[in-house]
Amino acid sequence: MKRKLSLLLALVMVFSIVAIGCSGGQATTSGEPKEEVIKIGVFEPLTGANAAGGALEIEGIKLANEMYPTVLGKKVELVILDNKSDKVEAANAATRLVDQDKVPVVLGSWGSGLSIAAGAVYKEAGVPAIGTSCTNPLVTLNNDYYFRVCFIDPFQGNVMANYAFNQVKVKKVAFIIEKSNDYSVGLAKFFQDTFKELTGDQNSVVYTGYYNTGDQDFTAQLTGIKESGAEAIFAPGNFTESALIMKQAKELGITLPILGGDTWETPEVIDIAGGAAEGVVFSTFFDPNAKLTGETSKFLEAYSKKYGKEPAAVTALGYDAYILALNAIERAGKAEPQAIRDALAATKDFPGAAGTVTLDVNGDAVKSAVIKTVKGGKFTYLTTVEPIKK
Repeated sequence: MKRKLSLLLALVMVFSIVAIGCSGGQATTSGEPKEEVIKIGVFEPLTGANAAGGALEIEGIKLANEMYPTVLGKKVELVILDNKSDKVEAANAATRLVDQDKVPVVLGSWGSGLSIAAGAVYKEAGVPAIGTSCTNPLVTLNNDYYFRVCFIDPFQGNVMANYAFNQVKVKKVAFIIEKSNDYSVGLAKFFQDTFKELTGDQNSVVYTGYYNTGDQDFTAQLTGIKESGAEAIFAPGNFTESALIMKQAKELGITLPILGGDTWETPEVIDIAGGAAEGVVFSTFFDPNAKLTGETSKFLEAYSKKYGKEPAAVTALGYDAYILALNAIERAGKAEPQAIRDALAATKDFPGAAGTVTLDVNGDAVKSAVIKTVKGGKFTYLTTVEPIKK
């Protein structure tokens, strides 16, 4: 009897193993299949020199995911990797996202150099990427798989050069350029080209000083500016170094207007520069006081409820990159990389939190720029500049 019972139990175990194997190796107590998900990759600098900027963009992406957690009836899963503010690590993160995680679309990154470094990986893999605040034209140049929700540096440089000439009324400027930063080098060139055209003077840039990412002493460059006859300073660069430039300029008694670009809109600029940040002017992507779209109100309400403060411009761009990805997946009808790429390329008049997005033939967003200043220790809206109609 015991022998028959043992044999019966053994047979039951065998049939149970076979049943699990036929079901794909997933045994569940409820008998329900595992929930299907659609993955969206995110590569941002979460450590290193650009970590604060990456964190602001992640805020927007995560908030959008909370508000819009599904697409095509499936849950959206964010796969977030740290590109460590390093170009090699950016390429490595991109490779992992497409080869290991098999994501059909990627969002990011803060920092044009990081995005450029990853671009070849996405192009070769045939996986579309949506840039957040990477403004250098090289990000999308000759890459049919890279798009972005922000304006580009030729427009931003034009905006700030016009502001310097028409609003600040200066005809001589000095540059401090972060030479190891593609963004800084590119934006300075576009500003310079427009400014020389506006002034009609090829010698209107009277001084150019350079530094590397991570430098902390700018005495030599600022002393050169002080002796140059410059009437204003254009200093596009990462927020940490830019804040130190503001602080050290004040310590040296330099009272010239200081102008910059979108990287300045992080709390660290005011924290580090303190009172020296008062009056600086920069171009950026978004402000709650600018009239934008219906999605802007949804974003602002949700962000205020969650964080109890006003969002940074790049946070709105992170949000927009996510909802544009979902919109492209919906228009494609499937989460397949090539179909998503084709849908992105056809994007027109998409209402984002940071304005309406129309992607041109290069995958770049045609949209307005916002100009802000620091007043009373806060980023303060000045005006909106619309893109040049062609």
